[in-house]
Amino acid sequence: MTDRRQAAEVVALITLFLGITAFTVVGFAVEWLPPVASQHGAGVDGVIRYLFNATGPVLVVGALAMAWFLWRYGRGLPTASPATNARAEVWWTVAPVIGMMAITEVGVVVKGFPVWEEMYAQAPANAVVIEVTGQQFEWIVRYPGPDGKLGRVTPELVDNTTNPAGLDREDPPALDDIVVRNQLHVPLGAPVSLRLRGRDVLHSFSVASFRVKQDVVPGIMGRTLFVPTTAGRYEIACTQVCGMGHYRMRGAVYVDPPDEYRAWLAQKTGWLQQ
Repeated sequence: MTDRRQAAEVVALITLFLGITAFTVVGFAVEWLPPVASQHGAGVDGVIRYLFNATGPVLVVGALAMAWFLWRYGRGLPTASPATNARAEVWWTVAPVIGMMAITEVGVVVKGFPVWEEMYAQAPANAVVIEVTGQQFEWIVRYPGPDGKLGRVTPELVDNTTNPAGLDREDPPALDDIVVRNQLHVPLGAPVSLRLRGRDVLHSFSVASFRVKQDVVPGIMGRTLFVPTTAGRYEIACTQVCGMGHYRMRGAVYVDPPDEYRAWLAQKTGWLQQ
């Protein structure tokens, strides 16, 4: 009786799990992602939905098979041992491995490689180049000035009050570089190439609506490319725990029409020229 009760309890738990899974799929599968606001975002969502739809049935079938075996052979009743077949055992072992490899490797490559190209390909000549530096607990955003070039920065020159980007006064292109904190303005419909720096610990630059998430590693120049498609304000979040103040490491992305973006940029003065 004890074995039968234990088997029934396990089957009940698996049934509950499957019920919760079904409720989640029915209730949230349609609108569980935030609206897409970038050109490549639909491709990212396609990869996520592909994995969800491909692995979900595998999970359900595996759970049902486990429940059946527990109920059939875990009740402590005198049952005949099932017939064995070495060839069948090999195929039932190898086939699921091949199937999961096809889903997780081949399928993801086919679905994801075009999206990867959009995010990490060589930036086009007309891309807006902006540098974002993550430090505890803020984002330092740097734009090229009227000369169109980002100047040299030196870690030894960083001063959080007088020179947060570490601009080198000896480098002429650095004199007109524009520096702002926790604000990223980008033009609507134009390719934006972000250069990502880390100053202290590991951070992660994320804008959910753009489907952009890139680790920011000290000592490594990261990059990502996107084309914003919807004007508005979006949140920048750090999605890597980076210290006690991680919760407040937030910024804002403003997607402006091109003329408004140019007007905003024109009214800014180089940090070293202030």
